[in-house]
Amino acid sequence: MTVAAWLRRRPSLWVLTPLLLLAALDLWTAPPPLPSYDEAKAAWRPSEAWLRDRNGRLLQTVRLDMAVRRLEWVPLGQVAPSVRQAVVQAEDRRFASHNGVDWRGLAGAAWAAVRGRHARGASTLSMQVAGFLAPQLGGPGARSLREKIRQLRAARAVEASWSKDQILEAYLNLASFRGEVQGIGAAARALFGRSPAALGPDDALLLAALLPAPQADPGAVARRACRLAHRADCASLTAAAAEMTGPNRRLADDPGLAPHLARKLLDHPGETVVATIDAGVQRLAAGALRRQLLGLGDRARDGSVVVVDNATGDVLAYVGGVAGGASTAPSVDNADAYRQAGSTLKPFLYAQTMERGFLTAASILDDSPVQLDTASGLYVPKDYDHEFKGPVSVRTALAGSLNVPAVRALLLDGVEDFRDRLWDLGYKGLTQDGDYYGYSLALGSAEVTLLQQAAAYRALGELGRYRPLRLRMDDAPGEPRPVADPRTAWIVADMMADAGARAGTFGLDSALRLPFWAAAKTGTSKGMRDNWCVGFSSRFTVAVWIGNAEGDSMTRVSGASGAAPVWREVMLALHAGRPGTRPAPPGGIETRAVAFGGPNEPARREWFLAGTGQPNLAEAPPAARRPRIVSPLSGTVYALDPDIPVRSQRVRLKTVGAVSGERLSLDGRDAGEAAEGPLVLPGPGRHTLALVDPGGRILDKSVFTMR
Repeated sequence: MTVAAWLRRRPSLWVLTPLLLLAALDLWTAPPPLPSYDEAKAAWRPSEAWLRDRNGRLLQTVRLDMAVRRLEWVPLGQVAPSVRQAVVQAEDRRFASHNGVDWRGLAGAAWAAVRGRHARGASTLSMQVAGFLAPQLGGPGARSLREKIRQLRAARAVEASWSKDQILEAYLNLASFRGEVQGIGAAARALFGRSPAALGPDDALLLAALLPAPQADPGAVARRACRLAHRADCASLTAAAAEMTGPNRRLADDPGLAPHLARKLLDHPGETVVATIDAGVQRLAAGALRRQLLGLGDRARDGSVVVVDNATGDVLAYVGGVAGGASTAPSVDNADAYRQAGSTLKPFLYAQTMERGFLTAASILDDSPVQLDTASGLYVPKDYDHEFKGPVSVRTALAGSLNVPAVRALLLDGVEDFRDRLWDLGYKGLTQDGDYYGYSLALGSAEVTLLQQAAAYRALGELGRYRPLRLRMDDAPGEPRPVADPRTAWIVADMMADAGARAGTFGLDSALRLPFWAAAKTGTSKGMRDNWCVGFSSRFTVAVWIGNAEGDSMTRVSGASGAAPVWREVMLALHAGRPGTRPAPPGGIETRAVAFGGPNEPARREWFLAGTGQPNLAEAPPAARRPRIVSPLSGTVYALDPDIPVRSQRVRLKTVGAVSGERLSLDGRDAGEAAEGPLVLPGPGRHTLALVDPGGRILDKSVFTMR
């Protein structure tokens, strides 16, 4: 049976078939579900995240979505009227009168196509918004019949539930203007350096001219803008188009004050984080650092500054580095990078030795050559100036940053105990046990960050109470916990603020001396790779690092000449009009007049823990010292040079302490009286030197090697 015969036997199907075909056509051309205006706006996600200071001022904008660049959704009322008018004129002149489909425009486009002329697409703003909301519609440039019908129906659906203002607002936010720039907010700031509300008539024409071809060259953009304006002279538009389409600029409202902190705190596109930073303090710290780096020239390329409010633990400035200049690694966050601490750990060492009763501020330490036998060989600390001061007090040793006395203090304190104290102060990079760091821990061989330095020194200024620093305003303030004895913390701070005590190393008028009370310590790491200046007043703690982010050595830069001038400038600015005051001494300490036996220390009044004061102090006389061998120390290796006469390569055997009749024995054979310091020339191999008293008892022993 044929189809025609079958249909004649069932006449109702003649009516049903067209209905089925229409239903199929309706289904085939049905647009996808479209969101409401509120849903579309809620789904908008900026590509940027924003860091604001404690007072709501913008510090930094960070782009986190690299596929597109868009800012927050801009309400229509915040777009200049000239922009709205230019966009409607260029894209949909009958926008106010049609219901989503411009039938006149479609007819005109069809007639042009029949005559073989270029046919304008006749896509209305409503159709384009529908395409933005549902990319599967094929976009405004779609040409297939089905896609066009789906766009028309989608546009009608949008018009049925959205107002005209909502449609225009959505279009301005969803349209792409140039490159990856999407939305009027990003376009206004990235292309013109202004907010959408501040755009002028020429800006509006250029933006409208970009819409059909966002990647067009400046000449084409200018010509289209000129046609929209019906102008004869287009010189100004041509110049503006060239400037607008030039190299991308930073968003106009981005002050660029805290790029490193922004990368540290911002994780998600569209989020806004309120930091504890004060924009004014951030700006002055960055300015001081930038000026110092310019002054240092090629001697040092990088630096960082952290400023902390002592009372709250809030970080008021976080400068991880400054842009421009000679830096070859400007993206490195130097405020949170691990570097060798140098002499900046000494205050905590002396505080612990005084706390444990091993030393006082007036105790005498010997600043003279010392060699320490360690598992990795001899450790021979030297002072920064390679000179030795002889017997000095703890006050002079700390204020003058002398190295050998600090190592002697560590011998008293114990490396493991000192390492544990540093860990309690927030130096969480010290993950090894004390033996790993050895005696060099006294001179800052451990790696620390500037942020950790600021927290630890703030604790010292707060009488030994440590509190984690706060970077975000929505973080709960950390609870202070006692780490050090408040009495020794105060005495150590007093020594660090003593300009007279540090005069022997830094002079009387160094960068560390301020017109108000402030305690400070400098440090320079091994190989001149890092220098530091960290200190505090009664109100603020300021930590500064100067160096090269890539780790290479500096030239002719120390903590006093590199970091200290920045510390001084920031401190003076912070205390303008309100100088810092000397903190009151806590209970349990006393001051006493002290006289010293040697010429290095003048008589003075000194602070002690109650009950530990001494009126007279002096270096122990040789007769009071235990006899011991000081050269060669155990573990020493000597290498004979074939180009030097053998008799000129003899080794001096030295001892210290009270020696009276003691003799030296080399490999079991008498080598002479200890007091005479005999010269010997052992042969190649391992040798044992012993110090023997008149009764034959061995008082000390050293094992060394000749090669």
